[in-house]
Amino acid sequence: MDSTWFQRFDESADGLFYRQPRLVTHIDDAAVAAVTQLYRELLPERGAVLDLMSSWVSHLPTEATYVRVVGLGMNQVELDANPRLDVRLVHDLNQSTRLPFDDASFDAAVICVSIQYLVRPVEVLREVGRVVATGGPLVITFSNRCFPTKAVAVWQALDDAGHAQLVEGYLREAGNWRDVQSLDRSPAPGSSDPLFAVVARAAGRDGVVDTE
Repeated sequence: MDSTWFQRFDESADGLFYRQPRLVTHIDDAAVAAVTQLYRELLPERGAVLDLMSSWVSHLPTEATYVRVVGLGMNQVELDANPRLDVRLVHDLNQSTRLPFDDASFDAAVICVSIQYLVRPVEVLREVGRVVATGGPLVITFSNRCFPTKAVAVWQALDDAGHAQLVEGYLREAGNWRDVQSLDRSPAPGSSDPLFAVVARAAGRDGVVDTE
């Protein structure tokens, strides 16, 4: 992938941009409900869930019980306000793509409306594939909203279908995901923000694809 794809209008430190807490949702209620329903369908109850690029709300179904939910985000105040998190870590994935977790230590992972801000998404998703147990789901959701100064150039150049193809390409290049597919979970057209997802399953060590 061309390195210019991941340039941003604002290349200042992300920690400065996210220093101010934003205790708001970045998609509307109907789109949030679509995220929650997708989690209800795909995340294993009583599993360990990694919420990457997390904030003050994780959109997990209220009736579901998980053994552990770990939130990794950019703002401590936002993470501290999230009642679903058992562990809260401030970590800038654009500074360090290495995740501070053991191999196969989670049963599932989610990234909600944030994939567009990663400048090394393939490296990050390869790491996620390392820490999610074989067969565990990854659910990446996105809409048509973003902070334009921090979204990477390639994201801003594409439409909704292009975004899905891009994220699928990230996962395939990462090499340790299988069953990659795109979903359109948008509520009724014109009534809400659209909601799209790319989902995959961790391939595990035996399923790693050679991408060289």
